[in-house]
Amino acid sequence: MLRRVSILVLLGLSLHFLCAASPTKRHGVSIALPKRSSLTKLDGTFDHDKAVAQTVATQNKHRQNLINYMSNFGYLPEGMEIKPVATAPPRNQSRFNKRQTEALIDEDDDELWAGQISIGNPAQKFLVDIDTGSSDLWIPSSSCKSSVCSSKHKYNAGSSSTSKKLSGTFSIQYGDGSSVSGPIYDDTVTVAGITVTEQTLSGVTELSSDFQTDPTDGVFGFAYPKISNLKANTFFVNAFLQDAVPSNEFSLFLASSGSELFLGGTNTEKYSGVPEFHNVELSTGFWQISGASITYGSSTAVSGFETIIDSGTTIMYGPPAAVKKFYAKISGSQLFDATNGLYSFPCSTSSSISFSWGGKSFAISSKNFNLGQTDTGSSQCVGALAGLDLGLGSSTWLLGDSFMKNVYTVFSFEQNAVGFASLV
Repeated sequence: MLRRVSILVLLGLSLHFLCAASPTKRHGVSIALPKRSSLTKLDGTFDHDKAVAQTVATQNKHRQNLINYMSNFGYLPEGMEIKPVATAPPRNQSRFNKRQTEALIDEDDDELWAGQISIGNPAQKFLVDIDTGSSDLWIPSSSCKSSVCSSKHKYNAGSSSTSKKLSGTFSIQYGDGSSVSGPIYDDTVTVAGITVTEQTLSGVTELSSDFQTDPTDGVFGFAYPKISNLKANTFFVNAFLQDAVPSNEFSLFLASSGSELFLGGTNTEKYSGVPEFHNVELSTGFWQISGASITYGSSTAVSGFETIIDSGTTIMYGPPAAVKKFYAKISGSQLFDATNGLYSFPCSTSSSISFSWGGKSFAISSKNFNLGQTDTGSSQCVGALAGLDLGLGSSTWLLGDSFMKNVYTVFSFEQNAVGFASLV
């Protein structure tokens, strides 16, 4: 019991304890995550429209995270700033938006990692995006009349014997001026046989047009509760508190095929050696670790910065000045899209790019860094690292799937740390 109480105090939220009987503790389980469409078109060129849409979604997701933090605590961590709502040009506004997952389906070929969950009794099934960069669970409600909801699985709270309506409203604003909003509930949630009772979630009655072409139903957050709009524990935190998983850590293996979310430990078949762990900056609510450096070839371009590990983002983002300094190391690189901080570089570039946190260096493969040619037949390709101020701090970078697909990543609440291991 002391362990459980200390966790809630550490997270800094006054979260309600669960009164229902705890499920039996079980072994960790892996959940397959299928795959989606990439930022590279079939002809090998860069999908600029889709990248812009994802960048806008990333800006607004983390803007909302900071709004949630401010609402929960009344202040922001030092250096963080709530930016204005990001908007996309009209051609991008209804494009795909990134999110969160469970059994991982690469739902847009490296953009989203989605999995199946069930909610309520009897079980209602949903496909959700698994996101280590947010902390809420929401799905469309049966009360949603928007045309955007017509193709989604919808949550019927009245049909679930375990549903309980709570006070308050869940709401997130998006770049097209629309929103996701709805009432808040507690209900039973099951993922790959792991069941959590009284999980707080929202069945949204308004759904942004950003989700029109998104094949997933909603979002499944795995960051710290500090940035929860619902002001509640996430599914995984509750799974551990209810003894539904044997270990207070989960891990991700992201790849073109065979991707998985592992709940309650790690899958040792996916990596070699021992994961290298780095302590989380607990004040922010993100999976944020410090002391990073980025190297091109044998030359360190930037060092001593913070990194947030976010599975809900394909492109990596860093402060504009730092990213400019990195690309200066690559001969022939140039600014490709100033508004979105995208750079191009010679497609023939062969030197490796790697990140380190003071220990082992973890290289990014050319395939994962190269997002495609700027145009058909061009010798210039677009890089997966963009220079953009997300309001997360002047020395904070956001590392998404373009990095995570090169390593096995462990998220440990037990150690309050992120671990990386080399893939098998």
